[in-house]
Amino acid sequence: MPKLSFKAQVLQAREQAILDAVVRLLAEKGFELMTLDEVAAEVGIAKASLYKHFDSKESLAAAAMVQLLEVCLAELDRLASLPGLSAIERLHGVVRWALNTQLAGQMPTLPAQNSALRGALLADTGYLSRLDDVSERLGAWIVDAQAAGQIDARLPIELVLFTLFARACDPVLGVMRATGRYPDQTLVDWLLHTCFHGLAATAVALPTAQP
Repeated sequence: MPKLSFKAQVLQAREQAILDAVVRLLAEKGFELMTLDEVAAEVGIAKASLYKHFDSKESLAAAAMVQLLEVCLAELDRLASLPGLSAIERLHGVVRWALNTQLAGQMPTLPAQNSALRGALLADTGYLSRLDDVSERLGAWIVDAQAAGQIDARLPIELVLFTLFARACDPVLGVMRATGRYPDQTLVDWLLHTCFHGLAATAVALPTAQP
């Protein structure tokens, strides 16, 4: 692979800084409230410089979402490579990863049905391709967990999948964290418990916090 020129390396580093800033702002404010002026200010460049990399606010946000899905796919690869993990343990792992990503301020909120971002994402082949990859891999784990009796087999796979997606952006985590009363990993454990076991009193033990 040919070495990038110094100029290309600078542009690549700037583009990464732009995407990192967009992810933070999408997590903090959401797409509708995020402005290009804020993105430029976060990166420390002129607003006009953004257009050397992305031609619109929508394409900028879509690129950030593609990057997030690539990170998610890498985490799925990691979980799949761990020996001895059951399907339900892998699903626990990916939800834990998503919640910790939210704690780090790097999990954008889900776009609203009528959001301009939603329209841009549905038109972005790179985003749709990666979303399909994530959905198929999680779907296979859900099927295996249902076959093992660890997830209710009466539930449609899509319902379980969308529930996991929604939990990744669950506002309860931020609200509970803001109280300052509970350690972060305790909150993650509780949300994992309610995600997979609901609110009913059961004999299922609460998970133990992991580093």
